[in-house]
Amino acid sequence: MSVKTLTFYSNYFNHHQKALCDAWYALLRDGFTFVETMPMEQFRADMGWGEEDPPYLLRTYESDAAYQKAMDLALSSDLVVMGTAPEEFIEERLRQDKIIFRYSERPLKEGFIKFFIPRLTKKYLHLHVRNRKKPIYILGASAFTSLDYHKMFHSYEGKCYRFGYFPEHIPYDPAALMQKKKDAANGSITILWTGRMINLKHPELLLKALSQLKKEGYDFHLKMVGEGPIRAKMEQLARAGGIEECTTFHDFYKPQEARDLMADAMIYVMTSNKLEGWGSVIYEALNAGCAEVASHACGATPWLVKAGKTGLVFKSGSVRDLKNKLQALLDHPEQIEELGTNAYRQMYELWNPKTAAERVIALCEYIEEELSKMTPQEKKDKGYAVSGSPFDDGPCAVAPFLPNAWIRKNES
Repeated sequence: MSVKTLTFYSNYFNHHQKALCDAWYALLRDGFTFVETMPMEQFRADMGWGEEDPPYLLRTYESDAAYQKAMDLALSSDLVVMGTAPEEFIEERLRQDKIIFRYSERPLKEGFIKFFIPRLTKKYLHLHVRNRKKPIYILGASAFTSLDYHKMFHSYEGKCYRFGYFPEHIPYDPAALMQKKKDAANGSITILWTGRMINLKHPELLLKALSQLKKEGYDFHLKMVGEGPIRAKMEQLARAGGIEECTTFHDFYKPQEARDLMADAMIYVMTSNKLEGWGSVIYEALNAGCAEVASHACGATPWLVKAGKTGLVFKSGSVRDLKNKLQALLDHPEQIEELGTNAYRQMYELWNPKTAAERVIALCEYIEEELSKMTPQEKKDKGYAVSGSPFDDGPCAVAPFLPNAWIRKNES
């Protein structure tokens, strides 16, 4: 089968999805539709998440005709990609055993505690257990997705693939990008952190680590970008830690402005815990040629941050380990440029919207071909799982099981 029509269902259209959707539209033109099932929350719109309406956007809540068209596309499309959207759109497709790719972060980022809530347990059983032997395949927006589903009733066994979120890939000349960073630094190594200042993102880890390095005589300039309930506490922590003079706090930047800041920064630090399902800023900072220092618990880290090649990984929650990783870069600034250059090339060559869009289509065609070789009974016995993937690495490669504690343990 050749995929000529693809419909992507999700809650609302935003900048995290636009580049991937644009790539699908470039490949399929009128054969691609993004179905938006609810309006965006105002606080996200205020953060600059809104986008101009593209030609492929269909809003189900605008009219009965739009809703019916979305229902029809769910059955007629060669491939359906299902994000956060009502299951009613795919019920008939499931009954007819047509391929569905479910776009999913890890289901256990909060642990098993949700299963003590009957409503959520019932929802999970309805979504992921009753149909686990159907032709549903997972595009995992986290390196931990595959194992999480395995732990939960052995769902989607052998049917999980690497994926993620794909912001716009910004092209740079790597040498010119590295020079731009040096010019912006003005003789000091620049370190950047961006995000909502909330507990799960743990910005205090970076401030504490840098306070220790400052006391040891290291020179740097830190930019902290974002707002939130713990912003004032972070400013106080910078003052108490003696790094107020070399730290600049900024309010929220629009997405493109934040990308410009990354292009000027030498080191980007991602401090979130496992509640950060993916972490698109990891992707964006690597695209901007930053040497990444990332928490091991973020969903994107194991696939995108190759230790010693595109960045360094620290044990989530450990000030000591974060401090050691930053110290290694400050001691060897030449490594910062090497990691940043490798990071940009990885995103340019492999982890980008165009490659991801092409590979989703190729993976669907590969699965169709493999299924065509099976008898109906074999499909049933194997739960529609096929062997392997056309790709060894990057988007749509097989997603192996990965435990939470996948890096060696360090003392905090």
